Amino acid sequence: MSKLQHFGWFLARGFGPHGWGHPYLDWNYRWTEPELYQQSIRELEQAGFDLLIIEDAPSLGNASTIDLRIRQAFGGPKHDPLLLAPYLFGATSHIGVVPTVNPAAYLPYTAARQFATLQHLSGHRLGLNVVTDTGSARHFGSAGPLSHDAAYDRAEEWLGGIRDLWRSWGDGALIADPAAGRYADGSKLTSVQHRGEYFDFDGPLNAIPFTDGEPVIVSPGGSGRGLGFAGANSEVQLALAPLDPDSIREYRAKIHAAAVERGRNPSDVKILFAIQPVLVSSAEEADRLVAASANPDDAALLHIAERQSSDLETDLTQQDLDAPLDLSIFGDHVSQGSIKRLLGGYDPATTPLRAMLAKQAKLGRIGQGGFVGTAEEFADLIENLGETADNDGVLLWGDLHPVTVHRILDELVPILRRRGILRTEFGGGGLRGNLSDF
Repeated sequence: MSKLQHFGWFLARGFGPHGWGHPYLDWNYRWTEPELYQQSIRELEQAGFDLLIIEDAPSLGNASTIDLRIRQAFGGPKHDPLLLAPYLFGATSHIGVVPTVNPAAYLPYTAARQFATLQHLSGHRLGLNVVTDTGSARHFGSAGPLSHDAAYDRAEEWLGGIRDLWRSWGDGALIADPAAGRYADGSKLTSVQHRGEYFDFDGPLNAIPFTDGEPVIVSPGGSGRGLGFAGANSEVQLALAPLDPDSIREYRAKIHAAAVERGRNPSDVKILFAIQPVLVSSAEEADRLVAASANPDDAALLHIAERQSSDLETDLTQQDLDAPLDLSIFGDHVSQGSIKRLLGGYDPATTPLRAMLAKQAKLGRIGQGGFVGTAEEFADLIENLGETADNDGVLLWGDLHPVTVHRILDELVPILRRRGILRTEFGGGGLRGNLSDF
């Protein structure tokens, strides 16, 4: 019997100009208004998706890459996904919403109170995608950016402090008994006095306890330190890896080992692998697209270099396509996972940049390390990974425009449901309930 899988949507472009650069811009949705996102998330919920994760980067980047990031809206502008979340909760009843948050941008007490408020307002459907983007440091104070690992150290202190505040109302502190005339018992509140390396603050929190658990913590880090953070703190890991059983098992083993090392059970972390499928009507059409991508011209490579420059906050368009890539051009703030994805397994000391970008351009067939195929083939892949690699589920990677949602889901959802892979109804308990249903 097929194993039920968890499904989520990763809004990889963030709360930005949806439709820009695509023909469906002429649907005339306004990306700055909530209706576009409300329509799409209602349909994700109808499809049985557990959660929506919204990417974010608070900065437009450094001076050398700002134009690259905004010229085609690759990396900006972006509005704050935390403020979009209430509109999405108001349009739905079950699906979780997970905006990206940066510890540098929120003092712990303010963060704990705001997140607690959203958790209550949403029916306990809030998640937090915790990122450690250090390139944004200059926007939040005079301190310089932290190193990669130090940023994770700060994030762990930040999250631990927030959890202490959420838990500062002990058992029995909230009474809310009109007959007794007593709302709360102050003697059962913990003062919380945090004096750490990065933050100093006091509690208790001016917000009541949760009935269905704290907000779900999501993390995307793929480095050794990032995987350690996930093992210690996360309920969901946004994972990137080749979608074959051996790679899936290897990645899952790393997360599980990190969880056990921090005294948690492996099952405490749901690992969802991100994939951006290109679903077509026939195997012949898939083969045609794959063949057409095999030999990209310089214009196509430049387009990919512009996109990569946005993610890496480093202008690759000025690099010699036919020379090896000098890794010293990347500052300490650049995501190690993003650099690894650019390298694609190549040795940067001997491989020209052209080969790395060409690999990014080349499409592959579903089942052969790629993402192009029919809905039936994609369902085969998901079912196989669940059965042979004990996978928890997948995150479909795309924008949140209704055209994109329908293009991917219209044929796929009925197939997944007929196979018993995709839920047909929700239980209760908010986002935590979605993740623990099976």
